[in-house]
Amino acid sequence: MALSFVAFLSMVAGQAHAQGVLTRHVRPEITAGEAPLLGRLPADEILKLNIALPLRNEAELDQLLDQLYDPNSSSFHQFLSVEEFTDRFGPTQDDYAEVIRFAERNGLTVTGTFPNRMVVNVTGSVRNIERAFGVVMGVYQHPTEQRTFYSTDREPIANSPVPLWHVTGLDNFSIPHPISLHRESEVKSQTTGSGPNGYFLGSDMRAAYYGGTSLSGSGQSVGLLEFAGYNYADVTKYFSKVGQKLSVAVNGISTDGSSLSCTGSCDDTEQVLDIEVAISMAPGMSQVRVYVSDTSDVSIFNRMASDNISKSLSCSWGWSPADPSSDDPIFKEFSAQGQNLFVASGDSGAYKTRSSDVYPADDAYVTSVGGTDLTTNGAGGSWKSETGWSDSGGGISPNKIAIPGYQKTAGVITSGNKGSTTYRNSPDVAAEANTDNYICYDGTCAGGWGGTSFAAPRWAGYLALVNQQSVANGKGTLGFINPTLYSIGLGSSYSTDFHDITSGSNGTYSAIKGFDLVTGWGSPNGTGLINALAP
Repeated sequence: MALSFVAFLSMVAGQAHAQGVLTRHVRPEITAGEAPLLGRLPADEILKLNIALPLRNEAELDQLLDQLYDPNSSSFHQFLSVEEFTDRFGPTQDDYAEVIRFAERNGLTVTGTFPNRMVVNVTGSVRNIERAFGVVMGVYQHPTEQRTFYSTDREPIANSPVPLWHVTGLDNFSIPHPISLHRESEVKSQTTGSGPNGYFLGSDMRAAYYGGTSLSGSGQSVGLLEFAGYNYADVTKYFSKVGQKLSVAVNGISTDGSSLSCTGSCDDTEQVLDIEVAISMAPGMSQVRVYVSDTSDVSIFNRMASDNISKSLSCSWGWSPADPSSDDPIFKEFSAQGQNLFVASGDSGAYKTRSSDVYPADDAYVTSVGGTDLTTNGAGGSWKSETGWSDSGGGISPNKIAIPGYQKTAGVITSGNKGSTTYRNSPDVAAEANTDNYICYDGTCAGGWGGTSFAAPRWAGYLALVNQQSVANGKGTLGFINPTLYSIGLGSSYSTDFHDITSGSNGTYSAIKGFDLVTGWGSPNGTGLINALAP
């Protein structure tokens, strides 16, 4: 064993001239010695990896994104197709082919390629992965969880003439989980929903936040990120139980061979509530596309971008990436193609300095969705009042993501909201998330559920309504809405477009007039915001 390890180190030294990978992979807990090494990962164990290539002409892409979202630019909302994006900014065909050859040369099996040429899905043994990337795969004791995890001991080096951006799957330090999912069995006395015991149904949210009938999401679709499969029977059970028609197709897409079904010990609560909530807000959509991988966000996000079918996307899961910039090339493609990703902001209140479940809610290229406590004018009634939910995730980016341009405008960050002028502030908007919702899941139905897991797909469904109106007006879909949301928030029509939530706290921060780090700009004010976004 000692001799083989020395030989391995010699091989690594011989690869010193090879390409370094442009993003970070080794966790600080390993470099700081906070996670004790327990041994080597078995050489024959098979892992799934995603090898990502860097963008080309990224400075030009950044300039284009500014123009795409500048109403005064001739390029405003002139979004690119996948083919156009790939030709201008994606890796070249030769580079993509070279990465495939690199993988195969090192004994890795290519399991998936994509039209945008940004990611190659592979599987391989630990032995071949170590050889391909010049690393040692170890087993470590997790410093904060009662489990072990595997990881590389150093940054990967690829013996390839083509530089790589990131290699996902080299560790399982952070396991994605539903970012906010609470349940309280006790019925809240103030609940005004039309479900059993006064719990809210998804249709109550449509009545409160839209209040109309003409828009149903026709011609639009919502894409959902899920780290496990789902049982369609739970979806049909929900709409049957609440006496509503289900006319939206639910299409599952496995992005890396992961199972689309949820059996045995699998829990499909998060997955099916996302489906039920999105459809309830936009009951006339053409489809909901459920993108599933049991290991990789990159596999899901890149498939969403490569499909470019759903212009409104939602994620209710959280994790802690080794490098929070690693998904940004795909998120930029979303923006260039006119896609918007909503992400639940979390359910642990104000962000801590080191928080494992915030990302991707604090990324600059997503719309972060916080939580509220909603009261309506009776069952199925209109909006009456709203306060900030005490568990609503919000605050200053724990990942130290730089403040985006749309938050730099005077009037956004103030002494009152305690935001940062250096780092990204979350959330951007909010919706009902208290533990007073009714859903069906795991073969049963119950009330008392809450979390910003509900708020994100609600906004995704709402954007489907907006996009329907915009397309009907001959203007196409809206794409990344944050620049427009912040312009509206600082404009004269703010009070007619948003419900400005001015009470409630998530611990460190309080909901105040205007933008805050509990509810962002607030919740959608019916057709007011729809008409502001899609005149």
